[in-house]
Amino acid sequence: MNKDVIYIEPEDDITDIISKIENSKEKIVALVPPKKAGILRSIVNIKLIGKAGANAKKTIVLVTTDPSIVKLAAATRLPVTKDLQTAPTVPEASAEVNETATAPVAEEEDDLNDDGGEPEEKKAAEEPAEEAAEAEEEAKDGKKKKKEKKPKKEFKNPVINWIYNHKKITIGIGVGVVALALILVWALVIAPAVKITVELRTNTSNFSESVRFTDKVTEEKAEEGVFYLEARKNDTQAKREFEGTGTKNVGEYAKGEVVVSAYFRESGIIAVNAGSQFTTNGLTYTSSEGVNISWSGESTADCLNDGKPSLITSGCLISARVPVVATAPGSAYNISATTQWTTTANVGVYSDSAMAGGTDQTIKVVTQADVDKAMETIKNASTDDNKKKLIESIKESTEGTENNVFIISDSYKQTVGEPTVTPKVGEEIKEGVKPMLTVTVTDTIYIIDETKVREFITEKAKLANNYKIYKIGDEEKENGGLFIENFVKDDKGYAGKLKTTYVSGPSVTENDIIEIVRGKGIGTAQHDLKDVDGISTIQINPSYPWVSSVPNDPERITINIEIPEK
Repeated sequence: MNKDVIYIEPEDDITDIISKIENSKEKIVALVPPKKAGILRSIVNIKLIGKAGANAKKTIVLVTTDPSIVKLAAATRLPVTKDLQTAPTVPEASAEVNETATAPVAEEEDDLNDDGGEPEEKKAAEEPAEEAAEAEEEAKDGKKKKKEKKPKKEFKNPVINWIYNHKKITIGIGVGVVALALILVWALVIAPAVKITVELRTNTSNFSESVRFTDKVTEEKAEEGVFYLEARKNDTQAKREFEGTGTKNVGEYAKGEVVVSAYFRESGIIAVNAGSQFTTNGLTYTSSEGVNISWSGESTADCLNDGKPSLITSGCLISARVPVVATAPGSAYNISATTQWTTTANVGVYSDSAMAGGTDQTIKVVTQADVDKAMETIKNASTDDNKKKLIESIKESTEGTENNVFIISDSYKQTVGEPTVTPKVGEEIKEGVKPMLTVTVTDTIYIIDETKVREFITEKAKLANNYKIYKIGDEEKENGGLFIENFVKDDKGYAGKLKTTYVSGPSVTENDIIEIVRGKGIGTAQHDLKDVDGISTIQINPSYPWVSSVPNDPERITINIEIPEK
């Protein structure tokens, strides 16, 4: 029976081997592996070869003496022979294949050597062995055997034939063409753009106009120069320690009695009320209780002059003792008996005993002058600082919003409330303690709507129809260069003078420039822009050197209008 001998190449993989088995026309397929055939040293691959033979109804015989392959064939019950002339056998699981193996595989296998002698297949089987030996020698020298080139497929069309046989070059050319197309699209469609910078001829003018202000929103007429004032306030608690310079005597009060006498020509009564004052040598004493001095006009028994020729003989002289206390503490009020008392008509005063008990004890106290001085210090120290803080708080509250405010710096005012003093005026200052003054300071400043102010300036400037204001004031300055001069309150409200500067020139917009230059060559665009009234200098910068014209798409045109500083 015929057989098919398949020589396994070193570069063949398991799918190549199975494909060759399936494509074989014969029932017996002998697989001749090369020396050191790694593909057959896998039990999985041996099983796959056996399964492929069974599926194709073919007998698979391995032609090899490699012990490793023989062991794997024994494990899978795959026939093995040492050469194409020897009958194949299924080796024992632990046996080596040798010349004495005689177990036949099948009837069809007896004809592996059906023509006797030394067939051509033997020579063919020996050739791979020689080639494998040569490959092994080359491996020792560090060289690998190159794969055999598959024959080129030929097509009738030479172009297709060249493309098919030069796939890598063809792919490279295709990638290059696509890349070149993308580059051209980018360079000619996406990249072209221009930046046009023009400088205008302008004039700087001063603006000065009298305006009025109202604190009632319903009375605002911004277009007529009457602006609504909005008050911004901030209350702070100011505290200040100060020195107390006053002194006070808190010793004991001197006490005693004075004798008060009155002369009556007829009946009558004289009342000495509590709190009545009596003075001697600059010292004043106050009666601590009231006393009445009276005469009935009949009996003279109580009269001091009765039976005393040396006194007044007619009428009646009556006296009474009045307890008194010094009006201030201190030993200075301790005096001896004296007749040198201030008297009034019909009343006499003297003391027949000493005033005593007054002592001295001086303490440090707060005076009103001390408080006034501390208040003045708070006002002087807080005015500038508080004004600055109030303005900063207004700016922070409006930053990032559309509420542009104009702060009228000259409208700032500060109101100081009634102070609280500890200890109070006249009270003792304890040792090691400093008096403290606390007062509420209210800072107020007015703001107006800056947008309305700028609209008012634009209207009042009264420019020609083809002119416009490009800039009002100076953004680097406070309130953008706007200010109110002589802000005062009068009987009609508030008044002042609005002052600033503005820059004006011919009306040229970005859209005007775009419509003139779009789609034109750069030279032509520059020439046409020179004819525009108000443009003094022109600079057109293309995005790349190869861009020679202005794009037609406005999105790819950037306009920068510069206003010269003057």
